[in-house]
Amino acid sequence: MKNKFILLITAILAAVLLTACGENRELSGFRKSIDDFCDKLSEIDSAMNNIDAEADTAVAEFLGYLDDLDLVFQSFAKLDFPEEFKFLEATADEASSYMTTAAQSYKEAYSNSSYNEYTADYAYENYSRAYRRVQIIISFLRGETPEDVDIITEDDS
Repeated sequence: MKNKFILLITAILAAVLLTACGENRELSGFRKSIDDFCDKLSEIDSAMNNIDAEADTAVAEFLGYLDDLDLVFQSFAKLDFPEEFKFLEATADEASSYMTTAAQSYKEAYSNSSYNEYTADYAYENYSRAYRRVQIIISFLRGETPEDVDIITEDDS
């Protein structure tokens, strides 16, 4: 009986120690939010790539997916970054702003049953900037520092 009690105490102690040595809950929750964000981006990207360009509904589908992307980016910008990544919050805000501008500009490019190439180019530039900021954030979260980035980290302060 004494051995079972010691074994039980040892098992409980080991479980507590392993849990305590693991990643903190805030960081775990944040990483899950980032994973969810990336999954949503992937789903929308896949759906956009599967639009039949010849269909009468192609433009409406495309613009709808851009609205979805805009909402996902807005949610991303609202994430509360853990202390060690706080310096990336402004970059997430920029990504969201660029995606909002991209979605609005694409709508303008396709308005009045016509196509404005100049506005579409502007929309694509904003779209690209939004995704570039996401790439930068993901790099930092992986412990990498992109060479072509001008962001002040806590280590630089």
